[in-house]
Amino acid sequence: MRQIILICGFIFSASIFAGLPTEVDGVKVPSLAPILQTVTPAVVNIHSTSRQRVNSRSQSFYSWYYGLPNYPQERVTQSLGSGVIVNAAKGYILTNNHVIEDADDIQVSLQDGRSLTAKLIGTDEGTDVAVIQIDADNLSELKLASSETMQVGDFVVAVGNPFGLGQTVTSGIVSALGRTNIQGLGYQNFIQTDASINPGNSGGALINLKGELVGINTAIYSPSGGNVGIGFAIPSSLAERIMRQLVQHGQVRRGSLGVEVQDITENLARAFNLVKNSGVIVTNVEEDSPAHIAGLKPGDIITHLNNTKVSNQHDFENQEGLFELNTRIKINYIRDEDEDQTTASITTFDRKEFDGDELHSGLEGAHFVNLPSRLKDTYQGVLIDEIQRGSPAWNQGLRSGDLVTSINKKSVNNLKQVKNILDNSKKSPVLNIYRNYRNYILVLE
Repeated sequence: MRQIILICGFIFSASIFAGLPTEVDGVKVPSLAPILQTVTPAVVNIHSTSRQRVNSRSQSFYSWYYGLPNYPQERVTQSLGSGVIVNAAKGYILTNNHVIEDADDIQVSLQDGRSLTAKLIGTDEGTDVAVIQIDADNLSELKLASSETMQVGDFVVAVGNPFGLGQTVTSGIVSALGRTNIQGLGYQNFIQTDASINPGNSGGALINLKGELVGINTAIYSPSGGNVGIGFAIPSSLAERIMRQLVQHGQVRRGSLGVEVQDITENLARAFNLVKNSGVIVTNVEEDSPAHIAGLKPGDIITHLNNTKVSNQHDFENQEGLFELNTRIKINYIRDEDEDQTTASITTFDRKEFDGDELHSGLEGAHFVNLPSRLKDTYQGVLIDEIQRGSPAWNQGLRSGDLVTSINKKSVNNLKQVKNILDNSKKSPVLNIYRNYRNYILVLE
């Protein structure tokens, strides 16, 4: 049967078995009710609406044929999900990016019946985390626990809004930690739980038995689209780090070690006399990158990052994408069959994505990323992966998918080089652009 990873929206409402006694032979029956009384007011329902203008082909034809004006139609998309108030004083709510992605209107419903319009603070597609804000008094909040201390077997409770039914509560245990390699999702370090999670629960709370937030429910693993006891949540420690950057910058600023790596095949394992073909082999080290400064060389085999095992290329890129800037990273590697260790620091200049206005005023509205490793064998430069229609960058003639291959006749291979050249450019920069198998020259005003 076809297996599906389903990104869903979640919240859960306290299910109470009617008629059960609170005591048996004078002994109180265990109940989650006291915890939930303080937790559920901090879990909210989110209803988002996005509107997109589209032109109907049939309408365009008849408008042309009969000489009638062509009125664009509006496509309305709605999304239901959940969120968790984590700062009552400022009204900050943690949720999933896919719950409010591209939303023109975000409405938040509180447990006490209030409905409020929310302001978008920032989103991060890579980790599927978003922060929104409401302006209201008498809000409840959930304390963020350290998910680093969780263990497999810990009891957890999920709260969300499955199928739009309203607040619902389910319980279970932590089934696994550090889940990665889940198809269709971005940077991964998930908590796996068997607490029932269903479509409509995205952004809801996963709490421990102290009533503390340990995760944001995100997805389910299911062959049918319904709950089969395998759900995934973003760890609270990761969500907190992402939230801090979104509140401060409106985006997540990721860095790069500046290395290209590949999986270790059985043939490579034999060639390097490795007992196991785990880890990744370094194929290229960019000059002046954190990895270069740390002393890494092509041929080194990276086995651990910050004491976390690296199993393959996907695992390496996932861990690298979760590092915060300006932190020290411990790297364990093998060189000439000897194990060694070094440290690297990813600074602001080592970021692998920039908004255009951080590079040059004429690039406002464009989003730049380092070229993915899979494309570096074929192409050279930095990639514009998104651009806002009508923005300064758009009006300059740039488009999504353009490759900037050189600036002022200097070849560029990463954003660090781009920023250095533009920061030191005394005249209008001249960009070489590669698009649809053709090269263009653009003078940046």
